[in-house]
Amino acid sequence: MIPSVSYSVYTVCKNAAGIAGNIFAFGLFVSPIPTFRRIIRNGSTEMFSGLPYIYSLLNCLICLWYGTPLISPDNFLVLTVNSVGAVFQFVYIILFVVFAEKDKKVRMVGLLLAVLGVFAIIIFGSLQIADSVTRRTFVGFLTVASLVSMFASPLFIIKLVIRTKSVEYMPFSLSMSTFLMSTAFLIYGLLNDDVFVYVPNGIGTILGITQLSLFFFYKNKSREDSREPLIVTYV
Repeated sequence: MIPSVSYSVYTVCKNAAGIAGNIFAFGLFVSPIPTFRRIIRNGSTEMFSGLPYIYSLLNCLICLWYGTPLISPDNFLVLTVNSVGAVFQFVYIILFVVFAEKDKKVRMVGLLLAVLGVFAIIIFGSLQIADSVTRRTFVGFLTVASLVSMFASPLFIIKLVIRTKSVEYMPFSLSMSTFLMSTAFLIYGLLNDDVFVYVPNGIGTILGITQLSLFFFYKNKSREDSREPLIVTYV
């Protein structure tokens, strides 16, 4: 009886961490909305880059595939969060294409097709691996590589904050959402004993703490006329 009770508590804690990660991730998914309100209002993408949304879509698709029962049947909450994230990123990309200039429009469509092509190759390639453990390991390494590259992208913003001594381009809500989501999935990965989840999210947690520390250190030195961030990324 005691082992079953312990297992039940363990499962509840694991699922709670995963659900919390899904909720905190929503803050990252909606963070580009002010930027797209400006794009729609002005009818132009101005100097904004569409690359973060392309990278984010590819990341979500890879992590989504890792969370499917065909790859890892015990990671349903990884599947849900990345499914929602993929939808958000796809909508952002479509909006960007609609309001972008012709050269940007063609480039974004090309990149979107490339992402879908790469994802199709990953699906086809991984399904050719008969052994389920090897298949999970293969997709898991792709997931870690994708997440680490996404978590590394804020390093540019961190460098900018230190150089300018301003948090103008590092919104508090974005940094806090990154930290909370990464921490939740770090705990989820540890409780699920999944190295492909807790390692990249552990890195994300460290970067989130770094961003929050810099925010509180430099917030009083920042200019009052804050702008929307030019680069918006999430994991």
